[in-house]
Amino acid sequence: MGRGLFAGAKMAKDRQKFRWSDRRYKKRMLKTRERHDPLGGSTQAKGIVVEKVGIEAKQPNSGIRKAVKISLIKNGNKLTAFAPGDGAINFIDEHDEVMV
Repeated sequence: MGRGLFAGAKMAKDRQKFRWSDRRYKKRMLKTRERHDPLGGSTQAKGIVVEKVGIEAKQPNSGIRKAVKISLIKNGNKLTAFAPGDGAINFIDEHDEVMV
């Protein structure tokens, strides 16, 4: 780090270089969140229900969590979404359009 009277440019350059060691800065600049996010960086997306599935809960809980496998319309990614509430799975059929 420069300490002289005219060292401002070097200090700014070094600060920019060291920002890359910050995890959040690197993730934001390289856009890895949008690239690896199935929704493509958006908060919601529409999809088509492919099938209904039951996911078993891990220990020490028991029971089957009702969920649906979905194919997103915008990019074709497949994901599993939980159906909340009591009896929500009864209102969802295959080939329905759902919001995730």
